[in-house]
Amino acid sequence: MIAAAEDHRAPVEAAGVEFAPVRPRASDIGDYQDLVTRLFDTRRGPERLIREFVMPHLRPAYADLSRAVDGADLLISHPLTVTLPLVAELRGLPWAATALSPLTFMSSYDPPVIAGAPWLRKLRALGPAPYGLLFKLLRLTVRSWEAPLRDFRRELGLPPPKRPAMFEGQFSPLLNLALFDPQLAAPQPDWPVNVRVCGAPIYDGAAPHADIRNDLEHFLGEGEPPIVFALGSSAVWIAGDFWDKAAAAARELGRRAILVTGPVTPAGLPDGVRAFPYLPYSSAFPRAAAVVHQAGIGTLAQALRAGRPQLIVPVAFDQPDNARRAAALGLARVLPFRKVTARRLASELAALLDRPSYARGARAVAAALTGVDGAGRAAEELIACAQPLAAGSRSATAPRSMT
Repeated sequence: MIAAAEDHRAPVEAAGVEFAPVRPRASDIGDYQDLVTRLFDTRRGPERLIREFVMPHLRPAYADLSRAVDGADLLISHPLTVTLPLVAELRGLPWAATALSPLTFMSSYDPPVIAGAPWLRKLRALGPAPYGLLFKLLRLTVRSWEAPLRDFRRELGLPPPKRPAMFEGQFSPLLNLALFDPQLAAPQPDWPVNVRVCGAPIYDGAAPHADIRNDLEHFLGEGEPPIVFALGSSAVWIAGDFWDKAAAAARELGRRAILVTGPVTPAGLPDGVRAFPYLPYSSAFPRAAAVVHQAGIGTLAQALRAGRPQLIVPVAFDQPDNARRAAALGLARVLPFRKVTARRLASELAALLDRPSYARGARAVAAALTGVDGAGRAAEELIACAQPLAAGSRSATAPRSMT
């Protein structure tokens, strides 16, 4: 069973998986575009995410999860499902955690790029100690944001938490699934216990309508491979004039381009530039001359498997760190989203396309990822974890479900 916001019901049930709704719904939060704009503020976004999105909905989320876990043998958490460990603790249920990107581990030995303060990476030359101090200060800051969670624990009769929920408190002593590709980060001494680096679980979305597929195939067949511009499922809501800049950069380079624009389709595009509201990335990225994207971890996973050089325009959260890690693989260049202009896009793309080393690096990483099945590996780890638990509690009967 998957327990998530009601907005995700359709694709879950279409895959044949049982679904349970957990509040809040997107409609409970307000205007989605305004929400994304507020969250993608590089300085205040993380605080707003916790204070305004997570903490006000603890009680309904807890109530919904409490109903959903009936009959479950093992629970699996998302980094933001801070009430799941509470349910597990009160029910006496084992639980596993997921880490979606290397940033989640906040390692002092492999320090991340922190959105809004990329200059902190300079501390890396001094060893892990300065980052250890920095993360200690961050924990103190986040602790104040999590005050409602501590109050709720007291209401439930639970002891005070030993660690902030958004730091070590999100990890399970039983199993932690790192759902990103091993090329992006290696295990570090300060990672939590029982981490399994599974690789990225690829989800390509729903198949587009036949008219869109035919239009894509026709465009791809008309000329040389295009540059594909995409901003994932969230940053696309705050694209602003990014698509106009992308079209202008393609025109300056004399290149064809595909824009995956989401909710807003730009008008007046030049010849050789085609906009699609949505495309499965697997249908476009491998056939591109280069891929321009924001380095959301799901988009990056698709781009890595496409074997094409990348220009990354990170916005916020884990994206600057993901971008840095991709660039370190020798397949990408990085231009922060806030610095994007048509001229800079054209300049960076020219450098990317003119140097064969980027294409070689992209092909090498794609080849290394052949056969990496993050979802399959994660499922194997969960089954291996759940079976002895079920055997111990019900005399070797098969596990009923995982939530």
